[in-house]
Amino acid sequence: MKIRSITYFMNVGWPLKEERIQTAGIFLSTARKAFEAAGYTVQTTRIASVPFTRLLGADSIGLTPRFAQRLSAAIAANGIDYAALGPALPEVPESYEMIPDAISASKNVFFSGVMANAEHGLYLPAVRSCAEVIIRNATLSPDGFSNLRFTALANVPPGGPFFPAAYHDSEQPTFALAIESADLAVEAFANAKTIEEGRKLLITELENHGRKMAYAAEPLKFQFSVRFGGIDFSLAPFPNETHSLGAAFERMGVPRIGLPGSLAAAAILADALDRADFPRAGFCGLMLPVLEDALLARRAAEKTLTVKDLLMYAAVCGTGLDTVPLPGDVTVEQVSALLLDLAAQALRLHKPLTARLMPVPGKKAGDATDFNFDFFSNSRIMALEAEPLGRLFAANETFSIHPRQK
Repeated sequence: MKIRSITYFMNVGWPLKEERIQTAGIFLSTARKAFEAAGYTVQTTRIASVPFTRLLGADSIGLTPRFAQRLSAAIAANGIDYAALGPALPEVPESYEMIPDAISASKNVFFSGVMANAEHGLYLPAVRSCAEVIIRNATLSPDGFSNLRFTALANVPPGGPFFPAAYHDSEQPTFALAIESADLAVEAFANAKTIEEGRKLLITELENHGRKMAYAAEPLKFQFSVRFGGIDFSLAPFPNETHSLGAAFERMGVPRIGLPGSLAAAAILADALDRADFPRAGFCGLMLPVLEDALLARRAAEKTLTVKDLLMYAAVCGTGLDTVPLPGDVTVEQVSALLLDLAAQALRLHKPLTARLMPVPGKKAGDATDFNFDFFSNSRIMALEAEPLGRLFAANETFSIHPRQK
């Protein structure tokens, strides 16, 4: 288990407040040492801002690429690995259009776009805008890699430490931890004789690590007058089988993830996360990123695991659709149809979901991927069985979907 990120939430300001970035860098450097002293490997440090849309306003939204460029340089100068400038917002439609250029102008700045929220409902124009961003991002490099830095949001609140979904909503800084912990689930169920035993082992590990990390966070709160927002134990994987959430499914007895039984495994793992007692932040669900999980990548290449399967599993557990490799010729209309389903699911089930989709130029369904990235496990392009929406879904309506009553 590792800490994937210590994420510091702040208002970076516009014009950019350099002194705030310096303070963030000092905090994150100190926090890294504190958690390493507690026995944890810290992979990255990150900052997440109040949304760029609110900082710039509608009249200055065209400055977004310059904003991203300056922030990219500022975090590099202060030893911070990545930054998120938050989501484009439906009240500023032009904000979505700025994201591809802002990604091009920066190396390490992430963005997102709101499709739906509990307050106002589902925005059909924003769904299409997010699809347009995904299609444009795919053309920024020959491998479509730029979409790593964008996700579409449905019902996602502030304060979650996992990128690209992270953003802030306050003037007061906070910090939270994103955990790479799929190996805890693999180990728990590899050695268990029953489902109940495996679940108890996993809960015990989550709670033990939760207490240990919360204890290490305590002095930082007082030293820097910053609130600890909690821990996101979303069982995130790393691309080898000992750190594969897909491997945890198969340790339970699913022959191959994607086959029947997989949904039950997802529900059991999510239930363990719900039962565990630790200070919570973000999703605290299952993270099933196809290209970041060796076994998911393999099952997708075998066509055992499909996009529809991933959408179905999100109903009982996770964070949505993540690093899903798609054909390079998918259209805005096809992607919009998939995003619409995810957004409706998030509202109806009253849970946060995201979509980080990666069309790859020149590739078709079944072609091998060839990303050169340490955190990816190559797979094959997954088919997207979608057609353009028509009639009422083709309008510019915003409508509510009430959560299912218990």
